[in-house]
This record gives sequence, C-alpha cells and structure tokens, in this order.
Amino acid sequence: MHTAYFYLALSGILTLLLWTPYILARVFVWGIPSFLNNYPEKFPQEQPIPPLWASRAQRAHLNMVETMPAFIAVIVAAGFIAPQVEYSAIAYWSQIFFFARVVHAIIYIAGIPFLRTPVYLVSWGAILVIGAKTLL
Repeated sequence: MHTAYFYLALSGILTLLLWTPYILARVFVWGIPSFLNNYPEKFPQEQPIPPLWASRAQRAHLNMVETMPAFIAVIVAAGFIAPQVEYSAIAYWSQIFFFARVVHAIIYIAGIPFLRTPVYLVSWGAILVIGAKTLL
C-alpha cells in the first residue's frame, strides 16, 4: 500500500499545483496592484478577460478537485479493507490514475481536441478498478 499512498500524496500535490498557471495569468492580466487587492475595480461586473489557456487551466484544476474525493476514498478504503494480495494491483492503478491526471491537465491546458475525455476516462476507470479490487 506504500506505493498507493505515495501516488495519493502526489495527486494531492498535483491538485495544489494546478491552480498555479491560472493564478499567474491573473497576476499578469489584472496587474499586481489589483491582484493584491483581491479584485480589480468594478469586479465582477467588469473584469479583465483571461487568456483562453488560463481558463482551461482553471477548469482542469476544478476537475481535479472534483475527482480527488473519490480517489482518496478508494485508496483509504483499500488501506483498511483490501486483501493484501491486491496491494500490487491497487498500487499499479494508483499510478495510472496519477499519470492520467498529469496528462489530462497538460492536454486540457494546451487545448488538444479529442484527447481530454479519453484520458479523463482512464483516470476515472482507475478509481473504479481500485474500488473493485478493494471490495471484491
């Protein structure tokens, strides 16, 4: 289970880091004084438009935030109730989840068409397999 917990920790770090690109874009678009003041004047009625990649970065981050609870749940449950013979499979699928999420973020931010959903489904499938290995 050590490997699964390692990739759980890496996934948590990835979740924390995924906000960085769109926050940096906000600093450059809004300017440092407005950013440090929390919001530009007349916000939210009027706000500077972020670059498209920054909007995609924000959505990639939010998607990871939405997916993490399920991943956390299956990894923690696996640590408590999975048969020991399944630990290597759980570790393998936790790696698949993490690397799929890294690739998902890159594809999402870069705006590469037709790949985002299949890569997301790989990470989603990894969660389902871990859950199945834990419970069955």
